Amino acid sequence: WSQVVSEAEKIVGYPTSFMSLRCLLSDELSNIAMQVRKLVGTKHPLLDTARGFVYDSRNNLQMRGLVVLLISKAAGPSTAELSFQHNMVSGIYSSQRSLAEITELIHTAFLVHRGIVNIGELKSCDGPLKDMQFGNKMAVLSGDFLLANACTSLAQLQNTKVVELISSAIGDLVQGIYYENSKSSEESCLTDDIGISTWKEQVYLSHSALLAKSCQAAMELAKHSAEIQDMAFQYGKHMSMSHKLHSDLQPFVKESSSDTMAFSLNSAPAVLHQEFLGREAWIKQIRELQEAIKAGKGVTSAIDLCRCHGNRALAALERFPPSEARAALANIVCAVTRFP
Repeated sequence: WSQVVSEAEKIVGYPTSFMSLRCLLSDELSNIAMQVRKLVGTKHPLLDTARGFVYDSRNNLQMRGLVVLLISKAAGPSTAELSFQHNMVSGIYSSQRSLAEITELIHTAFLVHRGIVNIGELKSCDGPLKDMQFGNKMAVLSGDFLLANACTSLAQLQNTKVVELISSAIGDLVQGIYYENSKSSEESCLTDDIGISTWKEQVYLSHSALLAKSCQAAMELAKHSAEIQDMAFQYGKHMSMSHKLHSDLQPFVKESSSDTMAFSLNSAPAVLHQEFLGREAWIKQIRELQEAIKAGKGVTSAIDLCRCHGNRALAALERFPPSEARAALANIVCAVTRFP
């Protein structure tokens, strides 16, 4: 994955880890960073989020903006609007680069908002109550600040359809996170009796909608046809679904001599395992769940589903002309559909 991202960044012209740098180094955010230092010594999740801006071992933080840049370059210039040509650098319009930054800012804002803790569930080892309450306030305010910056930049693109697309993606994210939060206290308990189709709908809202609609918006900025816009949307949707499935599968496919990794009962393998097993038998197996899921059909079905979405993302790419950017987008799919 690291090699795929590194090679892709060379194609679009610069490391996407610097994509949100202008905002992150602003005076306002520097002041927020100084305040966040007060949380050192506590277990408030905002600290981990802040560390992730500097170093993220999973290389996930900047993935969305990178894909927007790659799909923009893969599609190439549009014949519909030749006046755009003087704004193009390395095969990507300046408005598309701005859109990639906006996508990253929105994703980052929601990452920060996800760092709000439930005060009622805190333990004494998490840190002083006043510090945890302060952390929650900082998570709300700094996330709102990032989102406001993204919305301001979005308006400056002066494209009504793009504003509509990204605004609807923000709405999807809010809806998806609302569902996640309603389930957060049940992470270690039994899931609702839901099927994989419901799981897909929920994951689309919270993980795929932003990337899918950002890819479509990048095509709209270059005045590409409705067909190309739809193919870009399909790539973003199915690649991010594969990415989420790949993440869900790690506790079940990773070979490790250490203790087993923590996993969510709302993850794809668990939901699929429940479907195959039946609700009553699922409840009986809850104590030995991870090993039961490994031995059942849930993991192999989740891997198949991950590769299915990957294949659909690759199929959408076929509509784009062969190029380094298209190859990089294909490599990203291969990276998230490869299992040991």
